[in-house]
Amino acid sequence: MLRNITLSADEQLIARAREKAGAAHTTLNVEFRKWLESYASTQDEAAVTKFRDVMRQLGDVDAGRNFTRDEMNER
Repeated sequence: MLRNITLSADEQLIARAREKAGAAHTTLNVEFRKWLESYASTQDEAAVTKFRDVMRQLGDVDAGRNFTRDEMNER
């Protein structure tokens, strides 16, 4: 079930957004629904930033030697 919401924005901003949506053969309403879905499903930015920092640090780890393909695939 779709629900209506009311938003307030500058008239010129709304006009530019409608023009952009029209150029993409869509509507501002459809584009807002896409944005709202994306916004609602976005992960915690702090957690994402922390994960990227850790991965960046791990990228600098030097094992001291290169491993062969067989060594890397050993279980």
